[in-house]
Amino acid sequence: MELERTGLDADHDAYVAYQEGTRLLTDGNVHAAVIALERARLLEPAKGSVREALARAYYRSARFADAEHEFRAALDLEPVNDYAHYGVGLCRLRAGDRTGARAHLRLATVMRPDNPDYQSALAQADEGGSEATGGERSAEPTNSDEGDSEATGVGRSAEPTKSDDDPPA
Repeated sequence: MELERTGLDADHDAYVAYQEGTRLLTDGNVHAAVIALERARLLEPAKGSVREALARAYYRSARFADAEHEFRAALDLEPVNDYAHYGVGLCRLRAGDRTGARAHLRLATVMRPDNPDYQSALAQADEGGSEATGGERSAEPTNSDEGDSEATGVGRSAEPTKSDDDPPA
C-alpha cells in the first residue's frame, strides 16, 4: 500500500531543506545551499524566511538578479523585513542603480538605525562612485542581526560582517 504524502510531511521536508540550506550557506558552500533552498522554496513558497535565505545564497553566488527577485518576494510576504530591504538595496547597488538602492537602504536603516552594515551601505549609495557599484566586498549582505523565522522558528544565523576572502552572507 502506497502512503500518501501529508501536509505535515511536506512541512517537515521544507524544514529539513531549509535547515540544510542555511547550514551549507553558513559553511560557505553557496552552490549546494542554493539547491537545498530552492527545494525549500518549492515546498514552502509563502515563507519569507525561505525566500530570504535563498536570496542570500543567490547573492553570495553572484546571481544578483535572482537574489533581488527573492529579496523582493520576501518583502511581498513581509513588507517590514529590514534585512530584505537591505538586500534589495545591495542588489540595486550591484546593478548600478544608486537611487533605487538608497530607497531600500534608507528604509532598512530607519527600521534598524543601530545596524552599522545598513549605515555603511547607505553611505556608499549616497557617495556614489565605483565603490558603491564595483567589486568591493564591503557592501554585501552580512545577516549579522538576529531575526525571527516564521518557517522554522530559527533566527537568522550570525555571520561574519566582512572578510576579504568570504563571499557575502
